[in-house]
This record gives sequence, C-alpha cells and structure tokens, in this order.
Amino acid sequence: MTPWRTFRWYKGQKHYSGTYWSSTMRDQPSPAELENVRFLAGYRRDWLFDEALLNQVRAMGLDGRTLGELGERLPEREREDIRSAVLHLLWAGEVVTDLSTSISVEVIELAITSNGNEAVLKDGRGKLIRLSVKELLLSDRARVIPERPGPSGHDDEDIAGVVLSQLSEAERDGVRERAAHIREVLTGYRSGTPELAEDGEPRPDYLPDVSLGDRYTSKAAEIGVTVRTIERWVRDYRRGGEAGLAAAGRPARGRAAKADDRWVEMAREVMVEHTGESKPSRTMVIERTRARVIARFGPDVVPQPSRATAFRILEDLEDQHPLFRLSTKRNRDIADRPSGPYGKLRPTRPGEYLLMDSTRLDVFAFDPFTLRWVQAELSVGMDWYTRCITGIRLTPVSTKAVDVAAVLYQSFRPPPAGRDWPHYAVWPEHGIPRTVLVDTAVTERAGASGPVLVPETVVIDHGKPYDSEHLTSVCRRMGISIQPARLRTGRDKGPVERFFRTLREGLLQVLPGYKGPDIHSRGEHPEDDAFFFLHELEAIIREWAAVVYHHRPHASLVDPGLPGLRMSPAKMFEHGVARAGYIDAPRDPNLAYEFLKTEWRTIQHYGVEIGRRRYSGPGLKGLSGIRSPYNGPVKNGWPLQVDPDDITRIYFRDPATRAWHTLVWEHAPSVEMPLSEDALTFARQLAASKYRFPDDRLAVADLLERWNLGLGTTIAERRMALRLSREQAAIELPKGEAETVVSLPSVRKALGQDETPAEPREPDAVTETGDDDEADLEDLADDNDFYADALEDV
Repeated sequence: MTPWRTFRWYKGQKHYSGTYWSSTMRDQPSPAELENVRFLAGYRRDWLFDEALLNQVRAMGLDGRTLGELGERLPEREREDIRSAVLHLLWAGEVVTDLSTSISVEVIELAITSNGNEAVLKDGRGKLIRLSVKELLLSDRARVIPERPGPSGHDDEDIAGVVLSQLSEAERDGVRERAAHIREVLTGYRSGTPELAEDGEPRPDYLPDVSLGDRYTSKAAEIGVTVRTIERWVRDYRRGGEAGLAAAGRPARGRAAKADDRWVEMAREVMVEHTGESKPSRTMVIERTRARVIARFGPDVVPQPSRATAFRILEDLEDQHPLFRLSTKRNRDIADRPSGPYGKLRPTRPGEYLLMDSTRLDVFAFDPFTLRWVQAELSVGMDWYTRCITGIRLTPVSTKAVDVAAVLYQSFRPPPAGRDWPHYAVWPEHGIPRTVLVDTAVTERAGASGPVLVPETVVIDHGKPYDSEHLTSVCRRMGISIQPARLRTGRDKGPVERFFRTLREGLLQVLPGYKGPDIHSRGEHPEDDAFFFLHELEAIIREWAAVVYHHRPHASLVDPGLPGLRMSPAKMFEHGVARAGYIDAPRDPNLAYEFLKTEWRTIQHYGVEIGRRRYSGPGLKGLSGIRSPYNGPVKNGWPLQVDPDDITRIYFRDPATRAWHTLVWEHAPSVEMPLSEDALTFARQLAASKYRFPDDRLAVADLLERWNLGLGTTIAERRMALRLSREQAAIELPKGEAETVVSLPSVRKALGQDETPAEPREPDAVTETGDDDEADLEDLADDNDFYADALEDV
C-alpha cells in the first residue's frame, strides 16, 4: 500500500506543509511534484463535492481511465464536475497517480462560443479539453506558465516602492543623477526623450551615430568611474529603472553579528527558559549557551563566537524575546502574547458588551463605620461600544458578589444625578438622548447620572466576586451571557483598564490622600492627608465620570464612515441609538429584588431571624404553620432578599400572589437612616466592650452617637474622630481580607496601631483643651528623640 508523504517546503517567506498520497518515495520531492500538490490542494474540501457523484465515479473503476472516458460514461453529469470529483479523490488518496510529472496542458486554440471565450487545451496524453478563459486565468486551480522568464509576484527582489522609500533625500538625489547619466548614454538626452531636451543636447559624445562602447567610455571619463561600472549601471537601469540602480548600490542588510545558526538557536532557547525566573546577566546566558552547545553537538563541532559577537547576538535576540532591558513582569507579558494575529471583540451597538472590573484605588478614604483610614476598591461597568460608565461601586478593602450585582443593576436603573450637576451631564430618566426629542422641556427636571443600557454580554475576569453563583444567577435570570476573560490577560478588558488609568491621572492624583500607583510613587505620609469618606469619594468619582469623562473626546471612539471625527462617550451613545434603535429597558419597578442576596430562613410565629435580627410584617401573616413549597438548602425554608447596605428591612415574595412584601427589623424605628450589615457588626463589638449585657438597640444607639462625632465636615472634626478611633484600637475586629491591608506600615500608622508617635497636629477648633493636654505633651516629648527608631528595621 502506498504510504502518505509529509512535506515541508520553504520559498522565500512562505511556508508550505501538509501530507499527500504518492506512489513514489524520495528524500526530496521534485519541483513538479510540489507544483502538482499545490494544484490538487484546491480540491481538498469534502463539503464542496456531491457525494452521489463521488460514489458514481468510484463505482466506475478508475484504473487506466481518462477524464474523457468518464465524461462519455456519465453524460448526465457536467464534465467539469466529473473532473473536480476525480481530482478530489486523488487528493483524498482513493486514486493513485504519478505526481513526478507536471499536470500541465497546452493551449492550442481560442474559440468564441455562446458561453463566452473558451480555450482548447491539450494534455500530455494528447486529449483535448475545453475550458473557459475566465476560469483558466482567474481560478486558483490553474496557473499560466510563461514561455520566457519575466517579472513575477514571487520574485526575491523588493518592489520599486519599497526600495525607493528606504532612501534618504540625499540618496534619492544621487540615484536621480545617476539615472540621468544612464539615459544620456542610451538616448543622448538626460531626460530620455527629445521632447524634454536641455540646451546643447545631444552632446557630440552622445550622438546617435556614436557607438555605444564609445559612449560608455566618454561617460566613464566624465564622472570618474570605470567603463565596467557604466556597463553595470546600464544593466541595472534596464532591469529596474531608478529602483534597480538604488538596489544595486545599496548594501544588503543582514544580521550584524554573524554566528552559527545552531549557537543562535541555543541562545534563544536559554533566554526563553528564563522567562519566568529572575533576570539573569548576559554573561551567564552566554556561558550556559556555550556549555549546552558542547553538550548537545560535541566539542569543536559548532564554532563558538567571541565574547563581543555573543553580546551582539543577544542584543539581536532581545528584540525577539526581551529578557535584559525591561522588567521581568513586562517580559512575561510580552512572552504571553499570542503568536498569531491579534483578534478582538468588535461591538456594533450599545449594550452588546459590558466590561466589568475592580481595582484598588490609589487614594486613602475614611470609613465612617470604624472611623479608620482604609483602602477603597472601585468596581465599574463600562459599555464597550460607547465607553460610557454605567455603574460605579466603592467598597472598603474588598468587593463582594452583591457589590458586583449592584454595578450590573445600575446599567438598568442608573442612580439619580446630583442637584448641582450641569445640565449637559444629566441623562433623561427614560434613557433617550435629548438630541432626538422633539420637546426637550420634559428633560429639565432631575434625571439619571448615566445612560440606560440592557447588557447582552458581560465580560468579566476570574475574581471571586465575579465567578460567583449570585452574579451567574442574576445574569441567567436577566438573559445576559457571560464572557470570561483569559487568565492574567488585561488586554481582554483594555478599555476599562484604560479608564482606571484616566481616573488616576485625571482625578485621584489631585485629591487629598493620594498615595500613587505603587510604593515607589508614594508620598511620605499620604494617609495624613486623607479627608473624604467612602460615600463622598464615590460621589466625586460618579460626578467626574458624568461631567468630564462622558464629554471628553476619545481617540478610540471612531465612526468608520468618518474616521477623522473623534467623539465622546455621550456622543457615541447618541450615535449608537440612532444606528441601532432605542433601548427597551425593563420597566418593572421590582427589578431591584432580582439583584439582592438570597437568604433561606424558616418562618416562625414572631417572623424570621437573620443574623440575630428579627423581622416581621403583614406579608408573613398565616405562613408560620405552612410547609414551604421550596426545596432550598434550609429545611422548610423560605427565600428572603437581603440588602447588605440596609438591614433595617428585608423583602419577601409571596409564592401564591407573586407580590413583594417588606419585612421590618424590630429595632428599625430607632434608626432614622439605612444601616449596613458591617455597621451593625461593628456596633455589636463596640457595645460588647462597654456593656456587660449589650443588645442591638443599645449598640445602634452608641453607633449613632459615635457617628455624630465622626461624620464631621471640617478637618478638626475628622481629626478628632481619628483620635477617638485610636483610643478604641484595642477592639478586636472580625478577621477578614482587611488584614492584608492593615499589615502595610502606612496603613497601620493611619489606623493608630503603629508605635511611632504621630506628627503634631493643628489644635482642634471644636474642643479647647489648653496647653496642658496630656496627649499633646506626650507627642512633644517623643519628638525630642529624633533618632530613636533609626535602626528599627535593621
């Protein structure tokens, strides 16, 4: 049985590889055989051929038959279809023939028929074939073989535009002058034509009756070169004009450092192995390469380059695989780039892709619950088509799944705009841009802080808050697809990553408490300058996005029909609505319940209990003794929707009427504002340290009293709140992700846990304690010992 042959063929920069059926076995295929393989490759696709026709051709027995005979035995079939079927069977290995000879035909006649121009072809066996001239010239399955050599697209020479564009202006002038001399030698005129003759042309030495050899001699003596040089210039000019002269006079560009390819390949292998390791020195890479070359090929087999040449080789390889110049993190990012061409999702309308991501802000904020300086984490949602920010959520230390769901919910129902926002930054509540409304008076009242979008697909990373059952369930309920980004590939969410940088450079770096993007950019005491509470910082970011970011032209927002027009996210949203139509957002006011966290509890005679909190309401009437119809994680449990930002009330849906009911916490009347779950947890810890038998009512009362002191708006009031938090720093808070932030020295100092005394502060304007305040005297006493902690970290 004839085996399959695997081939690899290099021609210039093109690489051909594959397998084919052959009746011969040689070490190297002949050029004719390779040409036949390229011809048969046009018939390799199975789905393009009629299976019934293939079965008919197989059943006829093809041994020794010609295509003409097959056409006579299958008159109901087109001859072109029969020919294509046979060539497909030849590619598939069901038919064997000798590919060492060219499958070529000769054009013996051109005929004009009712179907157009046709060519009569004659193959190697003398058979005549009719083929349309259009298919003969334009089809990939046939190639015209010229009788004599000429220019071809596969030539090794560069095209004229490439050659001439590499020249400098001085080199172009030299090529033009040399071409003028050659034209004068050949025609007698520097321009090459009598119509553009200069004064005195043709000169006596270059008259038409002067022999070409004498003209060569005269020109060589005129410009000071040899006759052989003039002959070479004429040959190059006749071959390629000015481009031929430029290519002949330009030295070939190659690698500056010449060495054995095996040594270079081994050096590249050693450099690739250090991608995930610490940065090595060039000398170590050279020594390892030399040792590996000797171990693999033997001593004195591969010539070893000199040290200077080896350094130049590594410099050339640095462009292919960076290892020495850039940081190791950057080198790993470059090494992880895909080897093929880059691809990207291309949104075509608003809401098609929603990018969601979280990042640590480079600003310290003030937590009103614990009265401590904390790091904040920002979660945003961005519409890829318009670059509009559709959701913003700022949380202390870390982000939870319910926070991500809240960002997603803001795409459907944006928060209200601020009272003092400019008119152009306020979006209509219904989401329709003002420019497409007939009556704009209806939009004068307060509106939303951002556009209304209905996401079709969310692009998320693999963080725990995003890869959660809560977000997955919400997306499935709302009919939203989830597209996970690749691991450690920030390029998949490039626009939102760029927004984080724009936010840092355009807003955060001018706010008090800015600490820089990394520890090398941090100021001496950035936490001492922190001023804003978390909710204030979130409001500032939201207003900046609506007033500045949404109305600033972006270089990446381009309409393909008007590539020179740069649009802002707000203008791009209007463009998308005009292009794709209005956005039909859900109108159900109970949509928010879909995004809340679900807790399963049993219904008792007093109501339900969640986290030692009891809730009750008219919606639970008559359900305490009824068996739950749900098969949840809690036996006889009922689903309750809980908002962690406001635990004073929870929400219950009656399975019979499908109506939502609000259940109120028993201590809610003592709280005049929303109370978060984190605030209640801290209040309980605070009350436990002060009272022997604390309860939630007492804990909430103490927390509100504490807030009256801590929620100050002046620098003096907030410094007093910070001093109060330092006095209570001994309270053991719940362990969590905050431990990783508290371990930073700057944050420990901001939280009052550092033994190093604080710098002297301005006197508090609210509380007048006089000059004998004990804390101030301790600060002054400690400042005298300036070098007390000089060797503390040694």
